[in-house]
Amino acid sequence: MEELINKIHQGHAIDVLKEFPDKFINMVMTSPPYWALRDYGEGTERIWDADENCEHNFEIIERQLHSGTLDLTKTVHHALKVGALKTDWKTKDGFCNKCGAWKGQLGLEPTFDLYIKHLCDIFDEVKRVLRDDGTIWVNIGDTYSGGGGWNGIPDDWDSISTKSKQKRFDNPSKKSIIPSKSLVMIPFRFAIEMVNRGWILRNTIIWHKRNCMPSSVKDRFTIDFEYIFFFSKKKKYYFEQQFESYSEESIKDFLGRKKRGVLRWGTGKSSKNWGTNLDADKKGRSRNKFYSNPQGRNKRATWTINPQPFPDAHFAVFPPELCETPIKAGCPEKGIVLDPFAGSGTACLVAKQMGRRYVGIDINEKYVKMAKKRLAKNPVITDWI
Repeated sequence: MEELINKIHQGHAIDVLKEFPDKFINMVMTSPPYWALRDYGEGTERIWDADENCEHNFEIIERQLHSGTLDLTKTVHHALKVGALKTDWKTKDGFCNKCGAWKGQLGLEPTFDLYIKHLCDIFDEVKRVLRDDGTIWVNIGDTYSGGGGWNGIPDDWDSISTKSKQKRFDNPSKKSIIPSKSLVMIPFRFAIEMVNRGWILRNTIIWHKRNCMPSSVKDRFTIDFEYIFFFSKKKKYYFEQQFESYSEESIKDFLGRKKRGVLRWGTGKSSKNWGTNLDADKKGRSRNKFYSNPQGRNKRATWTINPQPFPDAHFAVFPPELCETPIKAGCPEKGIVLDPFAGSGTACLVAKQMGRRYVGIDINEKYVKMAKKRLAKNPVITDWI
């Protein structure tokens, strides 16, 4: 197992995870590719949901498409039959016309349902390698439906030109059954499916971005937040409580209560129960005693953390500060942090700087090299391996 730790592994997350032993990861901090957002380049696709005995045939569809002889009506009927509502049939992204397996990148699935399935299939493998007291923290964003929404074959299919039919398959978000301009609700669909698969959703955390990207839209509000979902594998799990400073309003209220003699700074009758504590006076009458934790209040679920520029060529880099609280709360010292979508290696770097071990996975060779370069600037922690 030691040979797996403090390394960035190149390969597809679900395939690499299958080579890992059971229950050796303490926690996961990650951000998967968002749906219908960007193309991560050649070599990042795989074949999903395949029949192991099938000799896949993607090329017939490709040849027919380029020659103009592809019967798109028949193709869509086949996609519906094998459970894929629709498809774009691009050169590198399409369905096997024998078993219905899909070939493409995670995040570029033709439907959001297929994306959610593939993503949760990966987290099924994550659950296997996660300790029973482990937790996972997943940052995931939403997207807007791009228009042209339809479910199956549209009513006017026969009257549409071949060129227009092909345009229906150009962008996943433009083939969504969601009405045009509507949020697809990817984060919530993901969270619901994770719970359906047995994960326990402990918190929905709001990552508030004070310096979010400006938006030119005029018919809705600018989005300045993303979601982080905090899941546990079991009801009992490792968690170190995190504190934050009291608000100015709370401090004023505490000082007023202290002046009136109904607040005690420091420990109450039970250090596990901060807040109101029932006490009895000399005559046996109940009265409230308010206790304040000198460490601060229990950390809230809205975190204001500004995105930070990243000098290297990576599209999606979350700020190191975003990883700090989850790692402090979810991973003991010398524990192991996993990022199955490591990208530039931010979660692994923060884990290393905080005295934890790490395991990173990424399919893109360029990003693996980028992450290794960042991690090499800090000495590898090896004294407990």
